[in-house]
Amino acid sequence: MAKTDVMETDLAEKECVPCKGGTPALKGSKLKELSTQLSKGWKVVKEHHLEKEFKFKDFRQALDFTNEVGELAENENHHPDIYLAWGEVKLTLWTHKIDGLTESDFVFAAKVDKLGK
Repeated sequence: MAKTDVMETDLAEKECVPCKGGTPALKGSKLKELSTQLSKGWKVVKEHHLEKEFKFKDFRQALDFTNEVGELAENENHHPDIYLAWGEVKLTLWTHKIDGLTESDFVFAAKVDKLGK
């Protein structure tokens, strides 16, 4: 297992912790450190949110993936913005309560990557 795979697994094993507000959003080097623990394709955008686009063969596969992400979101109590189109799903993650990124956003992203896409 490559070093990156080990880090992904470790991050995915953590729990999403609800933010109580007042927690400062992550910035700078901490964002870079956490982003290296995610699989390819995840982008930190303006130090505010994470984005990743997933491609599929057809609408059905994209819809099935969307439903898996939805179930994961309910189980983790961490809800991404989801854009669904024919053969494409785009996820946007951030912690709405603080209008920025927390470690839980990265944990959720790592858990999405474990869904198998």
